[in-house]
Amino acid sequence: MPVPKQKKGRGATHSRRSANMKIDAPSRSVCPRCGAVKLPHHVCPNCGYYKDREVIITE
Repeated sequence: MPVPKQKKGRGATHSRRSANMKIDAPSRSVCPRCGAVKLPHHVCPNCGYYKDREVIITE
């Protein structure tokens, strides 16, 4: 079984790991009832509706 001759440097290890650590912006969707921007599969914070029924009572 092959064994590396030298240990990999810290910079090589960190640059390889950091390539997969990109932070993506969360996806957004539009509420069909009020048109506000909200997270998908979440209750709308503006009107309180989720899937055409009121879940949270808002004023």
